[in-house]
Formats: sequence, structure tokens, C-alpha cells
Amino acid sequence: MKIRILVTSLALAGTSVTWAAVNEPIQPIKVAKVTDPALVELGKKLFFDPRLSKSGFISCNSCHNLSMGGTDNLKTSIGHNWNQGPINAPTVLNASLNIAQFWDGRAKDLQAQAGGPIDNPGEMGSTHALAVEVLQSIPAYVADFKKSFGTEKIAIAQVTKAIAAFEETLVTPNARFDKWLAGDKKALSANELAGYKLFKDSGCVACHNGPAVGGNSYQKMGVVAPYKASSPAEGRFAVTGKDADRFNFKVPTLRNVEMTYPYFHDGAVNTLTEAVDTMGRLQLGKKFSDEENAKIVAFLKTLTGDQPNFKLPALPPSTDSTPKPQPFAAK
Repeated sequence: MKIRILVTSLALAGTSVTWAAVNEPIQPIKVAKVTDPALVELGKKLFFDPRLSKSGFISCNSCHNLSMGGTDNLKTSIGHNWNQGPINAPTVLNASLNIAQFWDGRAKDLQAQAGGPIDNPGEMGSTHALAVEVLQSIPAYVADFKKSFGTEKIAIAQVTKAIAAFEETLVTPNARFDKWLAGDKKALSANELAGYKLFKDSGCVACHNGPAVGGNSYQKMGVVAPYKASSPAEGRFAVTGKDADRFNFKVPTLRNVEMTYPYFHDGAVNTLTEAVDTMGRLQLGKKFSDEENAKIVAFLKTLTGDQPNFKLPALPPSTDSTPKPQPFAAK
């Protein structure tokens, strides 16, 4: 009765929410609302600017490539001086819907996350002070920061706030599954719907739910049987120091999951078929048949939404006073 009243109220309010959307464990992605276009545009420039790295070679987009599902499709990312990272780069798409950022949740939000890679020796290899010095030496950036923050003196908190503002726009609405939730019965095939039913009935939605189909809880990797990870990462334990949090990782979003391979925190699994099989056995204690696996994979592919579509920013040129990049050492 309460659900029926809610649906009626939403209908009277003129929304497109339907019975399916209210009655399902997954909700549709909403289109991002931009309240400060100038700040978002500044954040876009910074997201694509490799001069935030010590080498002048690595940008945020290097590991979170917006042409590749917001990730780099590598097992673990390549950082400064060809450093091989210890963990798979999660997608930046729909990251604003996460409970926190990074696999272990050590950053409370996108702004806190944005500052991490810049001064990480193994990632962008720079420092916050050097990144700010680079930006401060470029008049066009100084003007952009003054427009958004009212001061010509750039601070790292302003840099990370701008990047976060841009990243908040990187949502992917209008997936075929969202259209089905909105009442388009032709949006999904019978096979895809059968896959969704399996996904629900098998218990996958216990962790993969909400608009992002994940990202809103921490769970142990290897519930029924241990997961033999190829990464030394220990999940939430690194943040809390509690043994109970060892190997607990943020549940990844399944939005656009067909694009964000390889899978899991160690990037050890290359295909959705293998990922579904692994999760079934290790998390649910269930061995999916080939036919069941294929149906679930078919459903997962309906979660791919509209990818970011915008004009690439024209980055302002460096000046004579801009600190020079320090290229990678030869391997």
C-alpha cells in the first residue's frame, strides 16, 4: 500500500518514475545538474592537464580515460617512472554516487580523492606545492581561478574542488536498463530480463543495488571461499586497522561494467563471464551454468549508459616561468 501511494504521488508530481523503478533494487541514473559552469570547465581543464604531474605526461584522464569507460583497461595503472600500481584503477564514471573514494574508502569524497594521485610518488609523482606553482605560472589559469574563487592566489583545495566539480558531471544516464525501469518494456530482451531475474534471485543485489548498482557498501572479497589476490592490498584494514576489515573492499559499481575490464581490485579477471563465475562461487556459493552466466552477462551489458560527451578543453600554454617537466627515467 505504501509503495502504491508513493507511485501515485510521484505520478502527480509529474516525474517519469514508474512502478518498476520504485519496486526494484536498482534505481535509474539521474542526469547531472550543473550549478557552476565556470568551475566545471576549470575542473575539466585540470582533469586533462598532464602538467599536474611531475613528468608533464600523466593526467587524471590517463588512468580514468573518459573514452574507455572512465578507466584505463589495465590490470593496474602505470604511474611515474613506469611504476606499476598495486591496485586496479576504478572508474570515475558515476563516482559521485560512491559511499567514499578508492577501493578502501580512504577519501570521503571526490575532492579528497583528487588530491591523492598528484603527490603520490608512484602515480603522478608531483607535490601539491609544485602543481600549484605550475598553475600559478600560467596567466590563463590564474584568470580562471579568480573567476571561480575570487582570488589570484591558487590553492590546492581550489584545484581539487574544481576537479571534483567536473567529475560530478560524469554520470551515465539513459542505459537500456534505465529505460526499462521508466516503463519501456521493449528496452530489454527476454534473455536480458532472464539475466536480471537471476541476478536478483541469486542474491547479487544484496551488494549491487541503488543507482550505481554498487559503490554504497564495503564487503569482504571471498565470503564462501578465499580469493587468491594478485595484489597486496588489504582493503579497509589499511584505513581502520581492524582485523575484521581485512580484505573488505568497496563494492564496485556495475554501471558500464562491460567497458571497465579487467575486474576486481587486483584486475586479475579479464572477462565478464569469468567475473560472474568467480563472484558466484566465492561470494554466493553458487556455480552458474554456462547458460545462466550468459544471461547475467547479457543483463550487465544493459547497464551501459550515455558516455560523457563534451568538447575537449584547450589547455592554456605554459610560460617561461612554468617549472619544466621532469621526464621518466629510462627503463
